[in-house]
Amino acid sequence: MPPHTFDRRHVLAALGGIALAPLAQAFTPGQPIKVLIGVPAGGTQDVLTRAIAQEVRDSLGPLIIDNRSGAAGRIAVEAVKTAAPDGHTLLLGTAGMMTMFPNAYRNLSYDPIRDFVPIVNAARFELALVVGKDVPANTLPEFLAWAKSQGDKVSFASYGAGTPSHFLGEMLNRSAGLKMVHVPYRGSTPARQDVMGGTVPVYFDTVGGALQMLPTGRVKVLATSGDKRSPLMPSLPTFVEGGLKDVVATAWFAYYAPLKTPQPVVDKLRAEFTRAVNSREVRQQLLQNGMYPVGDDASALLKTMREDTARWGGIMKAVNFQASD
Repeated sequence: MPPHTFDRRHVLAALGGIALAPLAQAFTPGQPIKVLIGVPAGGTQDVLTRAIAQEVRDSLGPLIIDNRSGAAGRIAVEAVKTAAPDGHTLLLGTAGMMTMFPNAYRNLSYDPIRDFVPIVNAARFELALVVGKDVPANTLPEFLAWAKSQGDKVSFASYGAGTPSHFLGEMLNRSAGLKMVHVPYRGSTPARQDVMGGTVPVYFDTVGGALQMLPTGRVKVLATSGDKRSPLMPSLPTFVEGGLKDVVATAWFAYYAPLKTPQPVVDKLRAEFTRAVNSREVRQQLLQNGMYPVGDDASALLKTMREDTARWGGIMKAVNFQASD
């Protein structure tokens, strides 16, 4: 080839290398990483992220929690979907956001699998039936008898429409023949305040949240939602033990990056977050707050997402639920 001519393929390859190099280097260790959380401050998701932040500060830099509540968490999801894919904006995704909402909303503005890169499934948890101190029931059978006698006069709170908290109540209604009326809240903190204050008599909270409320003496916890008893509340029966074999619900928290985040950045984030979740300090903090460390990799998380999407979709169809867009 004459020296004054150029091979077009070589030019394109060189330009491609120039274009991709800055993207691969966009992540700067030491600069803050913003983690968007779709509920108000003070909840279990903050606890999880603060615990991980302590472990990754030296290797990744500070994690900054950005609570973007509203639209049952969809505001946070949409913000991360459109964020720069440089590893400095992440989402703490919930089972509701990532596996329930695709079934619940007709016009969901994101696809949990196609629009995000999974980092790690960090923690799972069970839920608990919490009632105010004035509810005339101290056991699950007593509660079921009381709630049935009240017809549709009993309301139950959830920490958001279309969340595990919501559908646990719907599952209990269906399985036990109850007519409780759903009252959705914008996160766990206001729901806890209202059940402790007597504004709403029933709330389906995380086990960790229930444990936080118990010392106040203003609530009672009557059952948990796992397929076996929670090690954090071993004296409490499960709904299954109470004869409600279909009332089983567990959920999880996982971290995601925007689509097109460079693979080296994803690998770095995944390695450090997984190391943090498996550290003794984080595991202790999670267990103290009603969560169980998971640490699943991307393939396992995607498998969980697909399976849960199908399972929750079946439940929503059975109770004829359709969220308002």
